Amino acid sequence: MKVTIVTGGSRGIGAATSRRLARAGHAVAVGYRSDAAAAAAIVDEITADGGQAVAVAGELAHAGDIRALFDEAAKLGPVTGLVNNAGVGSRIGRFVDLDEADLRRVVDVNVVGAILCAREAARRMTDGGAIVNVSSAAATLGSPFEYPHYAASKAALDALTLGLSKELGPEGIRVNTVQPGVIYTDFHGTQSGEPGRADRVGPNAPLGRAGYPDEVAAAIAWLLSDDASYVTGATIRVAGGR
Repeated sequence: MKVTIVTGGSRGIGAATSRRLARAGHAVAVGYRSDAAAAAAIVDEITADGGQAVAVAGELAHAGDIRALFDEAAKLGPVTGLVNNAGVGSRIGRFVDLDEADLRRVVDVNVVGAILCAREAARRMTDGGAIVNVSSAAATLGSPFEYPHYAASKAALDALTLGLSKELGPEGIRVNTVQPGVIYTDFHGTQSGEPGRADRVGPNAPLGRAGYPDEVAAAIAWLLSDDASYVTGATIRVAGGR
């Protein structure tokens, strides 16, 4: 049985991924920071459908919390997968007005936290496994006039995938990236401060709309599946053509 950790697994893309992986037979550790009710709801959905899941609280900027997350997940069985999905942004605005505290929080979670999670996964996946880093189309678009620091943090994940895919490949650990575009999640309201951003920006994509969390989850689930057994160091862009 596959045992997969999904960081930020209680909302948006993470929640959709947790559900889809459970349907595919994974036991899922739903990582979350503060919304215990949302995480518990995902676990209840999975278990009611006959799956296995556990919700685990933690702050991904802290290595101790990450170890605890993996320890709890290991109670389901040896960890075989990691979805590095947790991420934060900040209010849309001019780069010159960027708040230092916001910058440091974005880097701590999106970069340091993701690296520490990947490190813990690499240490524990002694019989191989798979890591999917959830980056963003912003990594190549740059997000000017909105949040270029967030874009830079996601570009760091792309570089992490490249390096780890080469270093961990001989150990049977595959590492890939998914780059979502503008997706209908509460990120736009709670993080960017513009709840309607998906409706504003989505129609600019060649496909003419914003995406949905399950469309991203489908790509993540495929990369974790046996069907992707010869795929590593790859980036799948789920951004409607942007």
